[in-house]
Amino acid sequence: MDTEAGTGSLPHPPGTARPVPEAEPELVRRWHSQGGELIELLALVRERVGGVAAFRIGPARTVLVTEPQAVQHVLARHPEQYVKRSHRARLLVGDGVLSAEGEAWKRQRRLLQSQFTGTGMRRYDRRITEAARVTAERWAEYARTGRPLDVGREMRWFALDTIWRSLTGHPLDEETQRELEAVEAVGAALPALPADAEDARTAVADDLARIDAVARHAIEAARAGEIGPDGPGLLHVLTEAGAERPEYTDRLIRDELVTLLAAGHETTASTLTWLYLLLDQHPEAREEALAAGEAGSEERRRAIQALVHEALRLYPSVWILPRHAAADDILAGYRVEAGTDLLVSPYLTHRDPALWPDPERFDPRRFLSPDGRPTHTGAYFPFGVGPRACLGMQFALRESTVLLEHLLPAHVVAFSATPAKAKYGITVRPDGPTPATLLPRSG
Repeated sequence: MDTEAGTGSLPHPPGTARPVPEAEPELVRRWHSQGGELIELLALVRERVGGVAAFRIGPARTVLVTEPQAVQHVLARHPEQYVKRSHRARLLVGDGVLSAEGEAWKRQRRLLQSQFTGTGMRRYDRRITEAARVTAERWAEYARTGRPLDVGREMRWFALDTIWRSLTGHPLDEETQRELEAVEAVGAALPALPADAEDARTAVADDLARIDAVARHAIEAARAGEIGPDGPGLLHVLTEAGAERPEYTDRLIRDELVTLLAAGHETTASTLTWLYLLLDQHPEAREEALAAGEAGSEERRRAIQALVHEALRLYPSVWILPRHAAADDILAGYRVEAGTDLLVSPYLTHRDPALWPDPERFDPRRFLSPDGRPTHTGAYFPFGVGPRACLGMQFALRESTVLLEHLLPAHVVAFSATPAKAKYGITVRPDGPTPATLLPRSG
């Protein structure tokens, strides 16, 4: 993907840049008095002020960025200027590639990138297909017996099985799955943990110990040359790096393993759960996708991918991307001073009516015609954009599509209850269980 062509802010002569427009203090006070969520404030700021807009919660100014060219400027064209600071997931993922910075991040990214692009991706196809087949068998049994299931839990099992097979070469077993529930528990707790690092670690110490024990066992097995039925996994690549590069200590290998587990299953599981909730409201979209072509055809695959993309538009894998201005800059004609915190929000960009007609409507056809969506890269970026975009983007799209190719033709999901709202943590996910039964699909 070319992240440079046609992007960035227009040049401005020195001295002509303006201050970033700021939301009225009364808007923030009213939001605060009503106990609103951060996303509600950000949506108001975008609507009232614009795609590059400042607001204050306390004395410091924060700049919200949703306008596509400004998004490109911050994330793709000047990542060295707009940097990550301490990542709130660091407690869980340590110095893994998600939170690493500078030269360490470049080395780690370089090692992993080849595993998730081109020929690297092909080695995971069989593992993805096998994980989807196992899930399809589980769902066939639910349908045969009439037993209820929780869609979100099923999607988490599938996504965790897929990434575990890719990491270790082994299918996910129930004991490992139970222990790795601690990854989700820590991730869900992060936004509410104490600000003090030691207090935060103490609050989730038991869950971190469970995660560390699973990681330690998997690393020892990989280092001992244990090969699973699916062959060597990505963890073997990391342990081989540890034998050659002193920076790949046991701790860093653990951090990369947990990063891939956390980032590689929760986001995919949320996307698939949202998609099934959306299809419950729009069953015609499922039927249109299946009618696009025969099983295994490129036409059907494209139509199913469009379902996934539209779910990602409404509920992107990461709904907000914090950045910090390392030096003074001009962004979309506005002065941004060194030390300014910025929030780039895929969620709000994807719901901007100036970019996406009728943006709240679920319409996968947006992704099936050349003129169905904005052409600017910064208008659709559910996995981020630029050098720090999600490494696993192609992996996530592939596993989602393969699973849906197995499940959509066989079953209609009938929810007995649906969550009333979304929960905005590290990811945006349904705020509650998703109980359902499976009905046979007619036709």
